[in-house]
Amino acid sequence: MAKVATSDPWPPLPGEFEVGNPEDCVAVTTCGSHLSDFPIGAGASITGPTKTENIGIEKLVANVVSNPNIRFLIVTGMEVKGHITGQAIIAFHQSGIDQDGSIIGAVGAIPFIQNLDDDAIKRFQEQIVEVVDLIDTEDEGKISAAIKACVAKDPGALDVEPMEVKMEEGGGEEEIAGFRPMAAEVATIRARIKEIETVTIATGNMNKFAAGVYAAKIEGIMIGLTITLILLGLVVMAEGALSFLVGGA
Repeated sequence: MAKVATSDPWPPLPGEFEVGNPEDCVAVTTCGSHLSDFPIGAGASITGPTKTENIGIEKLVANVVSNPNIRFLIVTGMEVKGHITGQAIIAFHQSGIDQDGSIIGAVGAIPFIQNLDDDAIKRFQEQIVEVVDLIDTEDEGKISAAIKACVAKDPGALDVEPMEVKMEEGGGEEEIAGFRPMAAEVATIRARIKEIETVTIATGNMNKFAAGVYAAKIEGIMIGLTITLILLGLVVMAEGALSFLVGGA
């Protein structure tokens, strides 16, 4: 199968990754996990974490489209809390971004893309013929098996030149369309606050239900007591009337 030249150097952008044979057809992103370099031995050309759903994805795409030999992307490792990066990668490949730069269908805190133009996005979607979802998997056997399965289906390099993606100074984390990006810690805190709000609302609803049940019980007891007193009064009155009639006789 045909193989082509990559960018020089490749990968063009630095990062926490290990590089194997650039002619291999599989890239592996481990999301928030830092695994060993076993994917390289299984047949991956590059492997490493992708921690954010904005600049992280942009760098991932830049390193993929600069090597047309890569045709498969395996998304594995533990999901990044708050950012939900793995899900964002899959959504990005499937649906791209909207007119505001937001990844369509992504559920993370800040899924905004600003350094990838339409050509880069379309190239990524065309070049990667399959994204393998192994999110929250760190099992070496499963990941290695997925890599080998992709290698067995290698269609050969995409018949194009390597694409260069230029990143803005400082990593590109600027304000986007009125949205103020947050640091990872702040995004995580906001996600936690949302979780707390949800739990609080649910707890409040349960308390209201419990209060309603308690009030109903009290009301039932009072009604029962009232009826009992009325019946007791009727019995006393009936006994008095009977005694009067007997005495008069």
